[in-house]
Amino acid sequence: MMKRIVFATNNQHKLDEIRQILGNDFQILSLADIGCHEEIPEDHDTLQENALQKAQYIVDHYHVSCFADDTGLEVDALGGEPGVHSARYAEGTDHDSEANMRKLLLKLGNNNNRRARFRTVIALLLEENGKWREEIFDGIVEGHIAREKKGSEGFGYDPIFVPDGYDLSFAELGMDVKNSISHRARAVRKLADFLLQ
Repeated sequence: MMKRIVFATNNQHKLDEIRQILGNDFQILSLADIGCHEEIPEDHDTLQENALQKAQYIVDHYHVSCFADDTGLEVDALGGEPGVHSARYAEGTDHDSEANMRKLLLKLGNNNNRRARFRTVIALLLEENGKWREEIFDGIVEGHIAREKKGSEGFGYDPIFVPDGYDLSFAELGMDVKNSISHRARAVRKLADFLLQ
């Protein structure tokens, strides 16, 4: 029997990616598929806590096995900023990529230390024989912050993040390459290895 599991997102790109990786062994449901249309809280100080909070919310309210992710960009010269606040880095904004990138580039200025990494944490809450099992998976891709935006594909900070081993930003590399090397792809592969074992 095919296992059903909820991915706490309505992001179609993320859903397509995970469905492709997990194949036909799992039926991956979105939040919309289970009738969840409310704003799920994520107000903690770490990516792991936020991912767990989102997954726990679904378990508490819908009583289904679930996984959730949270992602942040960590810039060494800024003490790890924007980190857990990546989506709302520019004051008074929510997922305003242009404002977030402007603030980041302004704060970095002419600093030559541009080392950075994208980190994704996936929290899985799985029901097994009436008990809940918690598993955490993470994926990291190292790179640096470019001095200006380049490329038009991707989203978020992709136009200013250049992964190690490449001379192009995530937004220039295109989604196929990004999805094969990205932080989320690495975390998802660990999740898939666990679920398919």
